[in-house]
Amino acid sequence: MAVIIETVKKGSPAFKAGIRSGYTLLKINDNEIMDVLDYRFYQLSEKLLLEFVTDKGKIKKKWVKKSEDSELGLSFETYLMDKKHSCLNKCVFCFIDQLPKDMRESLYFKDDDSRLSFLFGNYITLTNITEHEVERIIKMHISPINISVHTTNPELRVKMMKNKNAGKVLSIINRFNDAGIKLNCQLVLVPEMNDGKELEKTLTDLTALENVECIACVPVGLTKHRSGLPELHGFDKENAKETIDIIDSFGDQTLEKYGNRRVYASDEFYILADRKLPDAKYYGEFLQLENGVGLCALLKAETDEAISICDYKLENKRKITLVTGVDAKPLITEIVDKMTKKWDNLECNVVAVRNDYFGESITVAGLITATDIENQLKGIDLGEQLLIPAVMLRSERDMFLDSVTVEELSKKLGVEIVVTEVDGYQMVDKILGEEI
Repeated sequence: MAVIIETVKKGSPAFKAGIRSGYTLLKINDNEIMDVLDYRFYQLSEKLLLEFVTDKGKIKKKWVKKSEDSELGLSFETYLMDKKHSCLNKCVFCFIDQLPKDMRESLYFKDDDSRLSFLFGNYITLTNITEHEVERIIKMHISPINISVHTTNPELRVKMMKNKNAGKVLSIINRFNDAGIKLNCQLVLVPEMNDGKELEKTLTDLTALENVECIACVPVGLTKHRSGLPELHGFDKENAKETIDIIDSFGDQTLEKYGNRRVYASDEFYILADRKLPDAKYYGEFLQLENGVGLCALLKAETDEAISICDYKLENKRKITLVTGVDAKPLITEIVDKMTKKWDNLECNVVAVRNDYFGESITVAGLITATDIENQLKGIDLGEQLLIPAVMLRSERDMFLDSVTVEELSKKLGVEIVVTEVDGYQMVDKILGEEI
């Protein structure tokens, strides 16, 4: 598949070689360029033979010399250089299938793209990966690859993902492991389906592979918008405890076998079980933060340090409000209490927003909408600022899941809204109103 060059950076090696926008890139050093991974991998050499089609339709070849760490200078219509690969599964627990019907269109797209796994840390199921892509990952030694496994029982995986190939492709995990590709695995656990004995089998299989660096176990999320979907039940306090015990036992085994803990329960499991969360040391290098593994421990450690070393003087009385999800309220309240003891002219109210939009069983901060914030905070004295965590917004940090912008919510509530990243040091600064 040839790719059209959209722009060529002036002064770049490609520009100096006479490559121009509108040309079609065919090969680099006789390797066909299919997408961004091919381009990024094969452009690393210092001496490149580019094969391309000019805007006049002529096929040409040109040598380009550059330093090994410099970019060739080409950009394309899309970042991936072709379309994102969409998911072919119909997982019984799929969160996107549980969204209400009135959200923005982009939220309904299910990606399952190996390139996004490498570039952005997205998780893939392997059900639509081609043999070409498997061989390319091994050849390029692309690592780590993030895989949504859920179960290593082939028949159960087919049942859970409603894809006849879901069981067969599990063999790819072994191929990647044998090739030295590092793997991060995710297990979405559903009570009475892939927990209990099935979870033990899955963890036995995965922890036997030396290049599986980390396994995150997260509880299924069930919204109130499940009409026509399979009947599922969430975890309660007792089966959450039992699941943590299984996960911890395998974590202990990997700690003894490999010298590091490789199996973790997400923070949400500990909250469901009403069990104390481990401290930051427990989580090693925090490889699974995107799955909610160790987020609370890291935030607590960072804020504790930031509070202890911060010598900022709060000259005037400051009153603000923080919003979060139900799960995070105890931790955020603990942080705020420490701060108000140190700065006695700081008044900070913590509000846990109930999730009416998706359903009260959804308790994480990242799925809170502007609609629920507005409905539950309207008419309340919020002080001079309202602080919200960045996880409530899309990557541009401007819009909530319900397509309401930060600016729009600010006007409706009549208060300045300040966005804080999931970073303890920044959070302390933003609470104090310190410029950073």
